[in-house]
Amino acid sequence: MWPSRVWPEMPAAALFVSSNECLAAGDFNAAATLLREALRLAPEFPEAHANLALVLERLGQLDDAEASYRQALALAPRAPEILINYAGLLAARRRHADAEVLYLAALQADPGSLRAWTHFGVLLATGKREIEAEQCYRTALSLDPDAAEARFNLAYLLLRQGRYAEGWPCLEARDWYAPIERSLGLPRWQGESLVGKALLIGLEAGHGDMIQFCRYVPLLKAAGARRVSVLCHPPLARLLRTLPGVDEVLAVGDPAPAESWDYWSPPLSLPYHLQTRVETIPADLPYLAAESALIADWAACMADGSGKRVGLVWKGNPRFANDSERSLPSLHTLAPLAGIPGVRFYSLQKGAGEAEAGDPGRPFPIVDLGSRITDFTDTAAIIANLDLLISVDTAAAHLAGALGKPCWVLLPDYQTDWRWLAGRDDSPWYPGAVRLFRQPAGGGWSPVIAAVAAALA
Repeated sequence: MWPSRVWPEMPAAALFVSSNECLAAGDFNAAATLLREALRLAPEFPEAHANLALVLERLGQLDDAEASYRQALALAPRAPEILINYAGLLAARRRHADAEVLYLAALQADPGSLRAWTHFGVLLATGKREIEAEQCYRTALSLDPDAAEARFNLAYLLLRQGRYAEGWPCLEARDWYAPIERSLGLPRWQGESLVGKALLIGLEAGHGDMIQFCRYVPLLKAAGARRVSVLCHPPLARLLRTLPGVDEVLAVGDPAPAESWDYWSPPLSLPYHLQTRVETIPADLPYLAAESALIADWAACMADGSGKRVGLVWKGNPRFANDSERSLPSLHTLAPLAGIPGVRFYSLQKGAGEAEAGDPGRPFPIVDLGSRITDFTDTAAIIANLDLLISVDTAAAHLAGALGKPCWVLLPDYQTDWRWLAGRDDSPWYPGAVRLFRQPAGGGWSPVIAAVAAALA
């Protein structure tokens, strides 16, 4: 969304302004109606064509969005914002070569465009052209050292390469904590001495983030913190109370304790302040535990056959940005595992894909446990009863690692998450527990599942 260069006749201009208000409010259908009426009155209005393209993109009408972008560029072929937005749509549709042409055109039109340098860097990083991507991000930062988006994207690239000394500071550019900070009313910990202090570890967006980075509590206590508390999502609270050194675990919505804290910190800031490097990752496993009574309860539920017990998780949260890549299309993708002797499969799948475990047409016998899981304490107890968990990149994999249980993680080639590093089949975050199975260049699950089947056999 961007303002007009040269206003056309007043009725179309007024409609354009009103459409911007609808677009800002998220009312995309109303914005589209207003923009179409503006274009009926003023067909040669490039900004209206461009904003209509943006609205249609948000509505999922991608072919129509492309047509509107093309009309906008026909009228304003060197407009950087139109070029950048159109390139973003093409990149999302995996037309990377076409997107690259548009980003280069935008940079030729405006060599000082932070958005063009940053988004072009994302495109190059997606294609694993990381040297060029890094140059793009650093060019953006040379233009504006406070360019948060460029610094954040550079963080992911550096962390994926294991360049933690520079990667963690760059990750501090993320900005999604403002609502939490306002709610807490506490100063954010910036590495000050913790001797005699109380620290609250706030929450990250994903369950897997919380499981992976709660490991820092013992280090904070060793640094002199008098009291360390964790704020988390409700399904994690009972599990995180097994963490060594933690003084209290609060779920979102719980009443605040009588005693407040001196500081708070997001979990992903702890590696920065504690100067974590690949070789110094705190990885004493296990650092979480399943409850003995629950282990026994789930053991009784799982005592219905002989052989090795192998758990399966084939889908993550569909709201995750790269979920279409990290999740398997369905349980049927794992069909090559059928018939491997001496193995009994258990489904830990919750949410998306959960019903597949009970489908009569499933590719092999599998015991559905996912529908009986209430929170992560159940998941931990089930994993404690397994010989192996096979999972896509989701919270269950981090939980298995934190419990020190064998876990094979299936990773996409497209935008592989930074925490698994690059070019490794193991994880220094979960040494001896996690084994990584990566898609080949260009993607595809078939070679991954074939390798898993061979290893399992």
